[in-house]
Amino acid sequence: MSEMVLDTSPRSEAYGKKLSRMIQKETVSCRGQQDRTKFLEFHDLLEELFPNVHQTCKKHVFDGSLLFKWQGKGNKEPILLMSHQDVVEAKGEWLHSPFAGDIDEEGRVWGRGSVDTKSSLFCIFTAVEELIEEGYVPECDVYIASSCTEEWSGDGAPNTAKYLEENQIRLRLLLDEGGLVVERPIPMVQGTYAMVGIVEKGYGDVRFTARGKGGHASAPGKNTPLVRLGKFMEEVDRKSPFKAQYTPVVEEMFRRIAPSMNPVLGWVFSHPGMFRPLLKKLLPSVSPAAAAMLRTTIAFTMAKGSDGANVLPQEASVVANMRFIHHQPNKESMECIRRIAEKYEIETEVIYQDEPCPIVDFKGEMFRMVEEVIQNVYQGVGVCPYVMTGGTDAKYYKNICDNCIRFAPLYIDAQQYASIHALNENIYQGTLPMGVDFYKEIIRRS
Repeated sequence: MSEMVLDTSPRSEAYGKKLSRMIQKETVSCRGQQDRTKFLEFHDLLEELFPNVHQTCKKHVFDGSLLFKWQGKGNKEPILLMSHQDVVEAKGEWLHSPFAGDIDEEGRVWGRGSVDTKSSLFCIFTAVEELIEEGYVPECDVYIASSCTEEWSGDGAPNTAKYLEENQIRLRLLLDEGGLVVERPIPMVQGTYAMVGIVEKGYGDVRFTARGKGGHASAPGKNTPLVRLGKFMEEVDRKSPFKAQYTPVVEEMFRRIAPSMNPVLGWVFSHPGMFRPLLKKLLPSVSPAAAAMLRTTIAFTMAKGSDGANVLPQEASVVANMRFIHHQPNKESMECIRRIAEKYEIETEVIYQDEPCPIVDFKGEMFRMVEEVIQNVYQGVGVCPYVMTGGTDAKYYKNICDNCIRFAPLYIDAQQYASIHALNENIYQGTLPMGVDFYKEIIRRS
């Protein structure tokens, strides 16, 4: 795969300055947030930056979340381009202030949301803004959606999807955040690939509770609540209880990237029929992300015991985040983990869950169109379908769209990828023109 070449024209500098202004408007969201004033202020900035969109498109606001309709001239089913406007908090010591929108000598735009996901939101709005300026009218209706609650799975996207469903609007294609254009998408692969998410796993938050008699810590008994929880977690962590399966999507992904592996590994991954059992065992050793593409995962994230250092808890609990795979969805995965918990006299309570999303056909018309546009814009870059291990707002649209594709058409390097939800988030301004061109071509082809 070819080496990435970024745009260094005045166009990229102009785009970087606009994205910088979007980053400067702080839009941190948190669970249960009621005051949406900051998002309405962000909308004012969008209107200033993209006047053609606001003058031409019909605008709806769902308590801070946005939906625009650009009227087309044909009768084809519409498309929806979406990217959320909210960001996560920005704690810690940053090289550049997280809401200053600094642009350095290398053309990196710094700040929270530069990757996740104000950059793709900028590219969507800019593509529509410039097409309107050119006098272009799309063949089908084009929608732009931007939730202000994506980071905590809030009401923004559900309300937007509900509005579309109630108005009997069915989408031919939805493009949301997800994969990006990255170098070395997994450790044993050389080269640059556009990773296009066509699978989104189900989501669950689960509480595991152990009970006991409590008492003074000076005379502890055996198998107290925290000890039983520890044994339970150790068993689950030592050996995953969930079924690994080398699915057609994973098979296709590795078939496409096999030419960028060393010859022996590439040959093995190019012949999955011969080596499927071996590959199921090999992938978990490659990276956690590769392992997560094969099975349901569970990650223990929160814990609570006694309020006193010298007090045995009468009740202790841990919370786990689960991501349910399609071949072992919510009910089956939950039964699997519940049986292990019961061995240690631990109760299982599902706090929240949603089911795995429908899988997009990587042989279908919409995926092929997206693939062709990527190859036209990012020439020489490979395109791979893949299993998303995170979650997106696209999951709320599965009743009205069969082709919910998770891909942001932007190049990021390893440091930038690691900065998502972490310190020093930044993106190259030189990738923004290619993102704009991608969305323009998607609109024209639709």
